[in-house]
Amino acid sequence: MPQTNPDQAPAVWAIDESHAPAYWFPRDCPRVTAWPHDDRELAAFQEAFGTEATRVHAIESTWAERMASTELFRYEFDARPFHPWPAASGQWIASVDVAPISVAAVGDLMQAHRAAGIDLRIVDSLWPLRDLAVDDRWDFSIIRMANAQPRELDFVPEQESNESRG
Repeated sequence: MPQTNPDQAPAVWAIDESHAPAYWFPRDCPRVTAWPHDDRELAAFQEAFGTEATRVHAIESTWAERMASTELFRYEFDARPFHPWPAASGQWIASVDVAPISVAAVGDLMQAHRAAGIDLRIVDSLWPLRDLAVDDRWDFSIIRMANAQPRELDFVPEQESNESRG
């Protein structure tokens, strides 16, 4: 059973081409990725994220050197033994052993993002983008946040707060 999902039976796991960029990162690297569901959401997405890109990815600055030096490989499989994994869009599983058809280096991960038109951000904290990404207005993938820097709590003394508890 997978350590990160002990309720899942052992399987060969794969992702489709459109979701692959969410995995162009070093192993265990915390990241936030977001993109609009469709063209109707694009303008709102671009305004909210302050970008002209159709996709935003972010990592913490402490991972930038590893991002620049990681060698990542793309495995291609025969699609026939795979079926969609309902728990996440773009993810597929096979319950039998599957050998790759081919293996190829992805190359420079930062260049792969640029070539795909992805707005890759190197930030001190992922939490503000994480909070924006989980909005129901667009699709997102948030991976390995347990490895992210701790969330900095905004402290507002009670007497100075403008919020009411109704």
